[in-house]
Amino acid sequence: MIDERALSKLRWRCRRGLLENDLFIERFFARQGERVSVTQAEGLTMLMDLADNDLLDLLLRRKEPGGEIDTAAVREVLGLLRT
Repeated sequence: MIDERALSKLRWRCRRGLLENDLFIERFFARQGERVSVTQAEGLTMLMDLADNDLLDLLLRRKEPGGEIDTAAVREVLGLLRT
């Protein structure tokens, strides 16, 4: 698990410009609470590097991760974000 400071930074990093993305992300943090693993934090960080519309496409299953973001960490977090 990541520590409280790292969790706070991650939550700040996850703020998005599209409300739809924010809703998925807030639900993730509400479910996970303080139990965010290092792997999940890595996956979230990779997803946050995407443009808002690309992220939304992944969250809504319009696309699947490809290229350098097609990692186990990203797939784990996407699974949690999508449920």
